[in-house]
Amino acid sequence: MQRLIQQLAEWLGFAPSTVIGILWTVLVILSLSTTRAFLHRVVRKRVTDEKAAFHWRRLITYLLTAVGAVLLIRVWVTKFGNIGTFLGLLTAGLAVALGDLLKDLAGWAFILARRPYQIGDRIEMGGHMGDVIDIRLFLTYILECGKWVDADQSTGRIVMLPNGMVFQAPVANFTRGFDHIWDEIPVLVTFESDWRLAKQLLTEINSELAAPLARNAQQQLKQTARDHALFLRNLTPIVYTAVHDCGVMLTLRYLTPARQRRANREKIWEAILDAFSDQDGIDFAYPTRRTYINYIEGKPGARAEAPGSPAGLPGRERKEG
Repeated sequence: MQRLIQQLAEWLGFAPSTVIGILWTVLVILSLSTTRAFLHRVVRKRVTDEKAAFHWRRLITYLLTAVGAVLLIRVWVTKFGNIGTFLGLLTAGLAVALGDLLKDLAGWAFILARRPYQIGDRIEMGGHMGDVIDIRLFLTYILECGKWVDADQSTGRIVMLPNGMVFQAPVANFTRGFDHIWDEIPVLVTFESDWRLAKQLLTEINSELAAPLARNAQQQLKQTARDHALFLRNLTPIVYTAVHDCGVMLTLRYLTPARQRRANREKIWEAILDAFSDQDGIDFAYPTRRTYINYIEGKPGARAEAPGSPAGLPGRERKEG
């Protein structure tokens, strides 16, 4: 064995002690890889719940990785004078060559410790939105939502985000603690429509369909307020009125579970279409081109004088006295 090590050392150009360290490293990696594969197979056979099996496989991987790191440190520390020298050289080398990976590793530790998100949460980070399906040492895997797909439904792509991004970009969590979000549906009706009736109909639809969606929101809000200064007093759906360039804008605002936004919008829109179709005095507004003749269509007190009409003839009504 000593002769083999000596020959390998001469062939590789390393010291015999370094060759021994390399051999031990290979042995440790092979042993832990074999153990990991065996334990994963046991989990697949014994654990029927997919979510529980996933967490067991992840725990096994983390534990074996930690064991491997300890064993390799013990192997290589003996090749240097003391552990301080080893750690100094290791830290300097990693900082120069693996700066981004170290940042991702620090991000992984931060994610596990502070839990800005966890597996199953819907998040948005660095311009990417999706459901977290895995968190590894260097990468977070999300099932992408949005992009070219309307609303918040999945695109089918798996996006890998570096864990270090948690230190560089804001992280929005849609489902952590309080899993409801506010959604708004703008409904534009013409100026000639009976907008008061339209608002009444929208309020009834909002109360009938949207109010039950926030049934559990109040209780979740109380639980979330224990950890965050989140004090929302009014969770009741409401309809706001505003004037736009081509009509009266009525905006339905309501709470909905984050993952049910598109389905709930569909139900509300179908109810709106049915309600408006029965009303002759309500029309949807959209960009159009029309001619407005003020001296004919304007209010009597705000009409201009008709072209060519003598002073005092209808156009603008004159007040005396």
